[in-house]
Amino acid sequence: MKLTNYVNGKWQDAGNRKYAAVLNPATGEELAQVQMSSAEDVDEAAKAAKAAQKSWAKVPAPKRASYLYKIGRIMKERKEHLAQVLTKEMGKVIEEGRGEVQEGIDMAFYMAGEGRRLFGETTPSELADKFAMSIRAPIGVVGLITPWNFPVAIATWKSFPAIVAGNTFLWKPATETPMMAYEMSKIFAEAGLPDGVANIVFGAGSEVGTAMLEHPDIRVISFTGSTETGRKIAELGGRNLKKVSLEMGGKNAVIVMEDADLDLAVEGILWSAFGTAGQRCTACSRVIVHEQVKEELQKRLLAKMESLTIGDGLDESIKVGPVINKEALEKIHSYIEIGKQEGAVLLAGGEILTGGHFDKGNYYAPTLFTDVSASMRIAQEEIFGPVVSIIEVDSFEAAVEVNNGVIYGLSSSIYTQDINRAFIAQRDLDTGIVYINAGTSGAEIHLPFGGTKGTGNGHRDSGVAALDVFTEWKSVYVDFSGKLQRAQIDNEI
Repeated sequence: MKLTNYVNGKWQDAGNRKYAAVLNPATGEELAQVQMSSAEDVDEAAKAAKAAQKSWAKVPAPKRASYLYKIGRIMKERKEHLAQVLTKEMGKVIEEGRGEVQEGIDMAFYMAGEGRRLFGETTPSELADKFAMSIRAPIGVVGLITPWNFPVAIATWKSFPAIVAGNTFLWKPATETPMMAYEMSKIFAEAGLPDGVANIVFGAGSEVGTAMLEHPDIRVISFTGSTETGRKIAELGGRNLKKVSLEMGGKNAVIVMEDADLDLAVEGILWSAFGTAGQRCTACSRVIVHEQVKEELQKRLLAKMESLTIGDGLDESIKVGPVINKEALEKIHSYIEIGKQEGAVLLAGGEILTGGHFDKGNYYAPTLFTDVSASMRIAQEEIFGPVVSIIEVDSFEAAVEVNNGVIYGLSSSIYTQDINRAFIAQRDLDTGIVYINAGTSGAEIHLPFGGTKGTGNGHRDSGVAALDVFTEWKSVYVDFSGKLQRAQIDNEI
């Protein structure tokens, strides 16, 4: 199976005809060949998107939204198929695959509803016989760069608000997970989305992503990925005066206070740390625990970790799937060695799994460190794998300080029965998302998603806030006085 670009309503080979293998991380099986496009392919797609955008912007927003309803219905009908494809190419367990597809379905229906809102504001003018209002206006052609860990959900967070707002888009999916983008291109076509509104160009970030950033017709770049790459995108985007939305890394913590429900906390940690094999920007990689309950929490967590089943995510009994590729295995394992050298105590895991079916895929054992200090690299740097560090503190105030003492600010969590602490935590934890008595993962599509500090640049995916990325505010004044009126000059209040 060869995956080709989707441009102006047609699937077509890239000009250079280069392809790369798409591998199942659970088995090593080749699933498809994906084309590796060039700057010329980006230019062709951008021109198609620009040509389509003028007429698309004139389609009434409720009509634009009707296409999202169609897309959502088709996704719902194909939910199981899409989840199976997702699990094969990305590796997350099938239960999570179904959940991710459902997130895309939910986003389709949610953003379709915005087609009858897209609210602006009316406001009194300071001059007589004059009307004033502000409205949302589409920006034009937008570029979407999405990661491999959520190949459907994050793509819908970006593309659906772009569509309903009246933009056209060029989407570069991750080279590791192009099959979901190909499936979405078929759904776009079946839903009757006009040619040129949705365009998908496969290829490497160094080639396709750079070309998108440099293309004069692409006015917005929405990126999800590593902080290192995000900084480069911000620099190049700024140089070209593009609007850039960045959602990047995380070093998320679960705080467990002495009054916490420990069994509930353990369940939240397990889900947040080892779901998607720890390959989430919202994954829990730090557990900040009060000294009074540290030993007991540690004991219960270890016991539960022993029951985690590891293997091919298509098997319904599996709880932890593979990591994305061999490079990820090596990176994760390098951090295990760093942790040991820093003096952390390894309680469980810490190894690449081998033997039997493990030899065919990319499997890392769920890992737990204890006696970790807040300044250690394993407590500061994003590992992006199934690795958790336990950090002991002696007070609530110290827990908040440790939580905030990293360069990232995406998600945080606290387990406590004290309502006052809970409210102080939601105020003082310096993250874009705060959970009370729940883990660090599990965002809902109608709330803004994003973080502070090294996690982002102030924009948000998901929720109504996503529309701010893909629209400009336009102020409109209607003067029906029949004479020249000059604001601030002719009307001193």
